[in-house]
Amino acid sequence: MSDNENLIIYPVPSLVATLLNRERTKGSPLTEDEVIEIRDNCEAIAVPRDVARRMDEERGYLDIDPENCWNEWRRARRELMKD
Repeated sequence: MSDNENLIIYPVPSLVATLLNRERTKGSPLTEDEVIEIRDNCEAIAVPRDVARRMDEERGYLDIDPENCWNEWRRARRELMKD
């Protein structure tokens, strides 16, 4: 496996935090198109998988999967709005 094959795209700040912030700024729920656009344009870095795991541990939570961001955002949003 080459070094590039071991890299993953890691949103920084987390995608879930970015989506939550953008929704609060908007003042209403994000649409699927908005979520996809935010995902496609968010700041991100390429890191090895083991580094990403350590970053997740330091962060204290797992981010949503960018490849399934709409479904995972809807689930995360329900959890976040409970508070």
